[in-house]
Amino acid sequence: MENLDSGLLIALVYGGVVLAAFWLAMIIWAYRDMRSRSRDGIASILVGIMVAILTIPGLFIYIMLRPRETLSEAYERSLEEEALLQEIEEKPHCPGCAQRVDPDWQACPTCHTRLKRPCAVCNHLLELSWEICPYCAASQNQYMPDDTVINTSRHISRRAPEPPAISNKWLANDPTASADSASDMPQYVDDNY
Repeated sequence: MENLDSGLLIALVYGGVVLAAFWLAMIIWAYRDMRSRSRDGIASILVGIMVAILTIPGLFIYIMLRPRETLSEAYERSLEEEALLQEIEEKPHCPGCAQRVDPDWQACPTCHTRLKRPCAVCNHLLELSWEICPYCAASQNQYMPDDTVINTSRHISRRAPEPPAISNKWLANDPTASADSASDMPQYVDDNY
């Protein structure tokens, strides 16, 4: 019987040591986990005390209430967001159709909107609103398109220029044409005949 009592005592001591180690591991894990999720040292200590007093229910309460991401995850996410924002901000967009355009383009290939113009002196590309070239300090004329722009739905097209006026003397059915105007007509000579 004494052997049975000593075996039971050894099993109880072993079980108590395992439970104490498990309890201590829960406290240390909760404390470290909170430190990785928050910069607040007092919160880490309070979590450790809560898990030490409440044991397994305290650990479940902590798991339900802890912050979703660690500080390193939050830092990596902020770096990714900053990189995405920087990428978006760096690429200019066309004011006519909002498509991405290259900074070196003079016109949008999608909607044909004029984006930049070359300097009259050094040919560097300038914004349309600039009145002076920052490269050569030459004064620039304010940009005015040569022809009228018609905006149709998404595309911008240009009106065809008016044909130049033709003098009546060149018209075949001109009633004022006389015989002396025949000398004004160009003469075509073919040397083969």
